[in-house]
Amino acid sequence: MGLRQILTFPDERLKVECEPVEELTDEIQELIDDMAETMYAAPGIGLAAPQVGEQCRVIVFDVGSREEPRNPMALINPEIVECEGEIVSEEGCLSVLDYNSEVKRSSRVCVRGLDREGRSLEIEADDLLAIVLQHEIDHLDGILFIDRISKLKRSLYVKRMKKKEKGDT
Repeated sequence: MGLRQILTFPDERLKVECEPVEELTDEIQELIDDMAETMYAAPGIGLAAPQVGEQCRVIVFDVGSREEPRNPMALINPEIVECEGEIVSEEGCLSVLDYNSEVKRSSRVCVRGLDREGRSLEIEADDLLAIVLQHEIDHLDGILFIDRISKLKRSLYVKRMKKKEKGDT
């Protein structure tokens, strides 16, 4: 299939809690490939299935530098099993256009899920990888990073987007 369209705020499909993947079908494998291709083309460092209109618990990510060979990772049914510490960093999102904001997250996480072959996987992550995993898993729960910022900042963003829709830039 290839590149997929990335849904953007305020699309209601981004607010849905996704269903676990019961079986690793050819469709799921194709979804993973398409998501990786879409993520790189955007360009981004993570993408969750609901961002391309699929309501299943699949994420892809690659936090390597742009100079390194691509090494996309996929996680199916990921869940955070441990977290500690606190970090505040500037986040953006392929589904939240033209906006970045500081978000408070755990500085270290342990995430469990399945790789694309169905093998159990546990990732202990800190810094950027921890942030990306939390951000993408949030998507699977219908949460956008702007849901984690102050009401004032969020309302200013919403107001700006409505103005932009009307063409009043």
